[in-house]
Amino acid sequence: MSDRSMILALSCPDGPGIVSAVSGLLFEAGCNITDAQQFDDSETGRFFMRVVFDRLDQAKSEAEITASIGELSGRLGMTFTLRPSAALKRVMLLVSKFDHCLADLLYRWRIGELPMEVTSVVSNHGREHLASEDLAGLQFHHLPVTKQTKMEQEARIWQLVQETRTDLVILARYMQILSDGFSAKLWGRCINIHHSFLPGFKGAKPYHQAHERGVKLIGATAHYVTSDLDEGPIIEQDVERISHRDTPEDLVRKGRDIERRVLARAVRHHLEDRVVLNGKKTVVFTS
Repeated sequence: MSDRSMILALSCPDGPGIVSAVSGLLFEAGCNITDAQQFDDSETGRFFMRVVFDRLDQAKSEAEITASIGELSGRLGMTFTLRPSAALKRVMLLVSKFDHCLADLLYRWRIGELPMEVTSVVSNHGREHLASEDLAGLQFHHLPVTKQTKMEQEARIWQLVQETRTDLVILARYMQILSDGFSAKLWGRCINIHHSFLPGFKGAKPYHQAHERGVKLIGATAHYVTSDLDEGPIIEQDVERISHRDTPEDLVRKGRDIERRVLARAVRHHLEDRVVLNGKKTVVFTS
């Protein structure tokens, strides 16, 4: 992405002339479209689009382009996001004792695979449960929680989100259920990862439960968090076939691998503005 590159993601009621209106606006603003994807959902009657464009030498300013798109959105009933490609989203990571997803995300971030700025790592368990090298140079907040202190703990996390100007919260195997009120505050900007056995195998040791039932496929699901537990709009999923030879420990090991890669893909999609909410579903413009 060039320093003058911008990303526009939008949705609106479907109708003729939307692509023409958007591309014409960008042309008149002195911009060159470098990538464009679109989807017409016939079931909901909505149109979705993601456009990457460069502002050329004589292009209008970012503020002028934003104002023009805002005017167009009023006419088309459109919701949109627009940002410079180089403007990294600020991310907070929540984790409990299982740190495989946290370690993977931080590694991908440090090698430049995930374009984000990590604001902090928050855990309901102490730092001793996490690898010290993963936390090097990062703000770490230990915020223990009990049933009695849940509201106060979430209020503190929300305060950190605001203080650090966090754009995205990632539940990297954070083993706490968010309250309805907190989930509502984080609508569309909080991603969770979990095994895909739900709602079949709930509670402790789901992989052991799956082994006892002779399950042949295991997987993971990454989704946006809502007040409906583990039922938010799905961003990414993956599965892996297993056999009678696999022990419960094999299932846990393979499950960790699936969780890591599914969460990393979902986070990358969000960071690159490839995900547009579509009611209880998502439209994901993959690269």
